[in-house]
Amino acid sequence: KIPDREPQIVMMFPGQGAQYPGMGRSLYEGEPVVKQHLDACFDAIAGQVPFDLRERMFSGAAADLAQTAVTQPATFALEYALANWWISRGLAPQILVGHSIGEFVAATLAGSLGLEEAIRLVAQRGVLMQALPAGAMLSVRMSSDALSPFLSEDVQLAAENGPAACVAAGPEASIDALARALEAQGHASRRLQTSHAFHSSMMDPAVPTFADMVRNVALAPPRLRIV
Repeated sequence: KIPDREPQIVMMFPGQGAQYPGMGRSLYEGEPVVKQHLDACFDAIAGQVPFDLRERMFSGAAADLAQTAVTQPATFALEYALANWWISRGLAPQILVGHSIGEFVAATLAGSLGLEEAIRLVAQRGVLMQALPAGAMLSVRMSSDALSPFLSEDVQLAAENGPAACVAAGPEASIDALARALEAQGHASRRLQTSHAFHSSMMDPAVPTFADMVRNVALAPPRLRIV
């Protein structure tokens, strides 16, 4: 059957946990458009953070991307550069979908945030979160209703990604205990590559300072649809 309308291009942007050592290096070296947009991101936060983002991204050492303060701007920069690379090749999106850091990329591509303001906010967000107590996140192959009895005051539902895909977050010891309890009942789970319990109440202390930062940024209505 021929569709009633032409299919729309949707760009989807993940959050922290999708990073890997050396990410983007080969594209940076071989694709001028990727290099152009990554350089714009590197330049925008130069002097804003106490490290060289380019060096940390391309070193190939997992430890260089382990810190939240590094991972968040690195994730933003690569997603932003890749999106612009695809756009330069004729794949312009009509709809944008983002999770966590990916939401900042979507907002930037839609014109709600300027690039410099967006990546500086992301970098400042990472620094604030890095300063909080460490935590962990666990991906679980269960519905939120099925997972609910396993949760507690310090282990919370951080994300509901689908009918049978959730993420729990909390202190490391509590997440380890949750994983063991789930395994004992035959439920599959996997620790995510995060240093903290994102999207949980453990992030609450960072909210007031970050909210003040956002209030000082000029926002505009999005020119593209964001889900």
